[in-house]
Amino acid sequence: MKKIYLFALSTVASLGLLKAQTPCSTGRYASDTFTNVTVTSNVVFGSNITAGGSTQSLTMDVYQPTGDIETKRPLIIWAHGGSFIGGSKTDADVVALSQAFTKKGYVCVSINYRLGLTPFDSVGAVKAVLRAVQDMKASIRFFYKDKLTSDTYKIDTNNIFIGGSSAGAITALHTAYLDKSCEVNYYINPNDLTNLGGMDGYSGNQCYSSKVKGVINLCGALGRYGWIQPGDVPFCSMHGTVDGTVRYNRGFAAPLGIQLILLDGSRMLKEQANAIGVSNPFYTWYGKDHVPYAGTSAAAISYMDTTVKFVRDFLISNLGCTDAPLLAPNTPVQTANLYAYTTCTTNVVLNCNSSVGMNELTHNSVISEVYPNPSENDMTIEFANTSTSHKIELYDVTGKIISSYNTEDSKFKISKNNLASGLYFLKVSNKQGESSTQKIIFK
Repeated sequence: MKKIYLFALSTVASLGLLKAQTPCSTGRYASDTFTNVTVTSNVVFGSNITAGGSTQSLTMDVYQPTGDIETKRPLIIWAHGGSFIGGSKTDADVVALSQAFTKKGYVCVSINYRLGLTPFDSVGAVKAVLRAVQDMKASIRFFYKDKLTSDTYKIDTNNIFIGGSSAGAITALHTAYLDKSCEVNYYINPNDLTNLGGMDGYSGNQCYSSKVKGVINLCGALGRYGWIQPGDVPFCSMHGTVDGTVRYNRGFAAPLGIQLILLDGSRMLKEQANAIGVSNPFYTWYGKDHVPYAGTSAAAISYMDTTVKFVRDFLISNLGCTDAPLLAPNTPVQTANLYAYTTCTTNVVLNCNSSVGMNELTHNSVISEVYPNPSENDMTIEFANTSTSHKIELYDVTGKIISSYNTEDSKFKISKNNLASGLYFLKVSNKQGESSTQKIIFK
């Protein structure tokens, strides 16, 4: 009888544990269930070339609930504001958002992305957004790779959300909805897109997924409302009606007060999403300017509380929770006039089945070391097997072969010569049929 009793207790405990792991069943995700937050700073998720031609290591701060034992946790990746010319992952508003949602049981990440708006015009703005998008995609891919390898962060990759404030919201929106190369070609020519690294870029963890569950748009905008298509992921928006930096409706983004590029603000995105059946809860700050939740004033703190409540409702609804909402969407103002838009279909993507462009996924059984990397002049390749001959091939970011060499030596020096500064792929093959591919950068 004692054994049966113990078995029954064990069964009840197991069922209780399963129930606790159900979204929101114990208040998790809907309310603060953790008191403390553990922050791991400057986790490297990739690297890429900046607008100025230098190499930047891309880092993020990872926020986790202290003492959490859950093994499949939703993730929110936040991007800071700053008009693509300033700001950082430690900005007060993204830190506050990360802290608030980590206490509810999420893992939160605040990323740094490449800054720089050169030239300071609409073309420069498009390139700046693309760099930021490439970097955000690299951070998403980092967690897909982690789940399939070490599973250090215990992320449920079915529940990855992205969001941000101002430029960070613009980045998140474009990451989710700018998904065809032909859409970018309205702004810049295909060669410029190719030189930037295409739609996905080479910022890190190539060929892993960058799929997300939803988008958090705080005072952001999209290049064209028509990039949101039927079947796309849901988003929530919060925006002030007198925003002078990123317009509430359709208008020019004006960093530093300079009209730079025409964007469709949250009101336009609401109109489009309603028309095509994409879920998009929207909260309007009547009579408020840009990011009213930023700062330390009593008013800013109150607006941050409103922001957390509204975003909380969006998140738990997409996790399948049934908790009562804290802040209902209000009524948008102004008329959103959807202009004629024709959807394009052409999309040029990197072939992830090729050896080119897969340096994170290619087993380095042939290359022992490449140094210095990045380099301003020469770069030395050391081979893992020094008793066989090697073929060295250099490719540009389009997959076009630039040069090819054969050597019997244990080392080989490759020179920049007349190559343009930028990203290249080095493929080395040996006589045994083995090959390795590695990303290299010439400054």
